[in-house]
Amino acid sequence: MVLVIPVGMTGCQSSEGTAKIPDKVDFNFHIRPILSDRCFTCHGPDASQRKEDLRLDTREGALAALKDYEDRYAIVPHNPEASEVFLRVTSEDTSLVMPPVSSNMKLSEYEIKLIKKWIEQGAEFKPHWSLVPPQMPTIPTVDEASWITNEIDYFTLKKMEEVGLSPNPKADKVHLLKRVSFDLLGLPPTLEIQQKFLSDDSPEAYEKLIDELLTSQHYGEKMAIHWLDVARYADSHGYQDDGLRTMWPWRDWVIHAFNQNYPYDQFLTWQLAGDLIPDKTRETILATGFNRNHKITQEGGVIDEEYRIEYVTDRTNTFGKAFLGLTFECAKCHDHKYDPISQRDYYSTFAFFNHVPEKGIVGTIDASFADPPNMEITDEDLEKVLSFVNKKDTATLEVMVMKDSMGLRDTHILTRGNYDAKGEKVAFATPEAILEYDTTRFEKNRLGLAKWLISRDNPLTSRVLVNRIWQEIFGRGIVKTSGDFGMQGELPTHPELLDWLALDFMNNGWDMKRLVKLIVMSSTYTQSSKLDKKAIEKDPENLYLARSNRIRLGAEMVRDHVLASSGLLNPEIGGPSVKPYQPEGVWESSTSGRGLLQTYIQDHGGDLYRRGMYTFIKRTVPPPVMLMYDASNRDQCEVRRLNTNTPLQALVMLNDPTVLEASRVLSEKLITEHIPIEEKIEKAFQLILCRASVEEEKTLLINYYNEELQRFSQHPQEANKFITIGEFPAKETEDKIQVAALMQVIHTVYNMEEAITKS
Repeated sequence: MVLVIPVGMTGCQSSEGTAKIPDKVDFNFHIRPILSDRCFTCHGPDASQRKEDLRLDTREGALAALKDYEDRYAIVPHNPEASEVFLRVTSEDTSLVMPPVSSNMKLSEYEIKLIKKWIEQGAEFKPHWSLVPPQMPTIPTVDEASWITNEIDYFTLKKMEEVGLSPNPKADKVHLLKRVSFDLLGLPPTLEIQQKFLSDDSPEAYEKLIDELLTSQHYGEKMAIHWLDVARYADSHGYQDDGLRTMWPWRDWVIHAFNQNYPYDQFLTWQLAGDLIPDKTRETILATGFNRNHKITQEGGVIDEEYRIEYVTDRTNTFGKAFLGLTFECAKCHDHKYDPISQRDYYSTFAFFNHVPEKGIVGTIDASFADPPNMEITDEDLEKVLSFVNKKDTATLEVMVMKDSMGLRDTHILTRGNYDAKGEKVAFATPEAILEYDTTRFEKNRLGLAKWLISRDNPLTSRVLVNRIWQEIFGRGIVKTSGDFGMQGELPTHPELLDWLALDFMNNGWDMKRLVKLIVMSSTYTQSSKLDKKAIEKDPENLYLARSNRIRLGAEMVRDHVLASSGLLNPEIGGPSVKPYQPEGVWESSTSGRGLLQTYIQDHGGDLYRRGMYTFIKRTVPPPVMLMYDASNRDQCEVRRLNTNTPLQALVMLNDPTVLEASRVLSEKLITEHIPIEEKIEKAFQLILCRASVEEEKTLLINYYNEELQRFSQHPQEANKFITIGEFPAKETEDKIQVAALMQVIHTVYNMEEAITKS
């Protein structure tokens, strides 16, 4: 579907003070957002809450005669003065005006003008844009075709030209290298890679770099971080007792799947229904652990069926958000108030996940086995099909997986969502507004559900995925609300580009690495992030992509950058989660006082220096440093992290033992090198900021080094104390004063905003 957003209108946003009413008012981009915000609560899809039997989310409902007035209509095409909607929103009578005064909502003058013109133009209704299968749009023509690298750029440049913007110049190689390295690996480029790329003047240098990064085993780790949020992966069960769980082999599979570039349709199918495919293997069954990552109770006295229903509910909600970008959970207790998902639709989808032979509670807080259905990973598995699982000891390894009962369990609509209030019985189905569930095409199980998802007729699956990859790279999706493609979600800034990407993705075998490469090769991606006053005034949020965004590194990458740049990083792939430094008493203050996880037992040795994605996540007490940087607590499916900026983040960088230890270790390494101190400082600068310093920076840092050298010389006991931070063995050196002074300089560089910013 090709949609054109009039200039000045992107998503639900408008500059109403200066915006011109568009020549053609579009229902999806102008009218539906108003109706959804102000009217659908009382006049939308939810029949139980609908007032006066008036429905404004459908053409039939809006054009029908009013309940008690056969000669009056909510909307009369081409005649606003005969349309009750227009008359009510413009009424000065507080007993008649809509929305009601009690709602504390009202329409602006601009919105009223939009509605009037829409009615005058015939009041055309359209299906919601995301529920219409994408159609391949025509590649736009642009004025500055020389800027184009690939098809993405035609769409973005066309939008810039429409609003009077021009793209930024290309980023210099130094900043581009840092940007793409963090986007593809989540790690800074080494000095060797920096030198190699900067010295390669060939036209293919950048593409060769991308191809090299895509083959790195760390690529799978970076891509997996987001998917762990989506899958609500954690190392504990949640709820009050929050006992230990072992699902890290599934995490190893996710990393492996990204590194092997499994097509997304396969990646999706195996996780939803790897136990049901005809050629299933131990690997495809392990992949279904995706469905078992939800919270599980281990508390005595709970009502078994109540919690079993909670688990099925979580799978259903996760399915809706993860794969369809819809708020399914809103239809659990009643028809969705905004989107065409009825309560019947919800429980018909619920039925696919309701046949697992599980209980609400199994075992005790320290049960040595995984809740059934489960899968034991044997030595034979590790030698053959599951060689990517990084098992380190001889203990029995069990993970939770999916399995359906031989005898199917009936599924009922649950009145108001209550587990024990069974209503009408329902069969396997999905919301027809998305795509009818044709049982001649799709099996009546999770495998059929997976096939329904990856059908080319499904309007959402591909769009949702490419939007999320775009979000991971640019910091914002083409649809900002990446978890809500429904009526209350924001509209796409570049709808034609979204459709083109979705279709191109499917047409090329759902190839993930190809999609990522296409995006990072584009001129849109390689722009400088330098700020232009005109662009900021016209487009402060950079919706039109006339520059690159400056984005703070994610929680895991802040840690990874510090470890990698200092040489501390343990590059091991996969394996059990680890417990690095953490403030004392955090777990103990929130524990139930029982079980293996009642006390935080820190790891030592190489486990202290694993990547952030391997940090142990206890749901009731998530890693505090990670939370400071907006990491998910993994209670539920999350598809977009917040990006906050708080003083606590600065305090972390100043006081975190990992940052101080990394500064010490890098200082010790550089002190042993037989090069002038100026070169040592410059080398540290390049390792951390991934660029050479300018003269002013060099002068400041050298002066600071000399000041600290003098201070520590006068107070050697402070130097001795300073350089003992962290467990990594200290190098034997007589230059402790110099180590402390250089450590202070390095620590300062780590605390520069640029150090943890992807520009």
